[in-house]
Amino acid sequence: MNSASIQFIYFDLDDTLLDHRQAEQRGLADVYHTFKTHFDHVTLEALHETYHTHSVPLWRQYALGEIKKHDLMRLRFERTLEALEVTGLEAETLNAFYLNQYARHWTFPEAARAAFHALADRFSVGILTNGFAEIQRAKFDRFPELSDRAEVLVISEEVGFMKPNPRIFAHAAEAAGTPAETILYVGDSYTSDVQGALGAGWQIAWFTRQKPAEDNPVFRFQHWGELIKRLLDE
Repeated sequence: MNSASIQFIYFDLDDTLLDHRQAEQRGLADVYHTFKTHFDHVTLEALHETYHTHSVPLWRQYALGEIKKHDLMRLRFERTLEALEVTGLEAETLNAFYLNQYARHWTFPEAARAAFHALADRFSVGILTNGFAEIQRAKFDRFPELSDRAEVLVISEEVGFMKPNPRIFAHAAEAAGTPAETILYVGDSYTSDVQGALGAGWQIAWFTRQKPAEDNPVFRFQHWGELIKRLLDE
């Protein structure tokens, strides 16, 4: 990462600026406890694991255009219920309840908030995120400081392509009005964010707890202070 050449910083949203994973876990816990009589033969951990087992490949299918949004929302719970042998519940009912509870648990970690504002004071910034438009827009409504500071908001469903598709990065670069090589992307997903950004000719700062491979030159950070030091203290 060449700090001196950076003119624009895009941030990922979920599990980078906002704690999506925690909100998802707490939303599923609400599902479990609210419908406990139906889940009395399984554990909360089994619900989490089974949901992820089915949700992740469905998101891949959605990204490839193989299924529609409403199919993803229905099938992730339909297949979870089938696998856990839970009866008497409708997948659509659970999905609607889950989305409502998921939204109640959105959080903006203080370290991420402070880093976002510190970098927005120095650089032009934007947000580039995968996800359903109405949900991501609701997050910007909940945390208006994000949209207030960001010069560009790019949501995959509104563009028609999901990360790591190079077309969404090309769209974002054009919206930023700066050459690809001068854009830094800050994100947590190796596939969507790291590979997507590098494939588009962007620079990357990978927010991860993973141990780096010896031959991996990608700049990575575990704590936001590391990124701040690299970008603002050099």
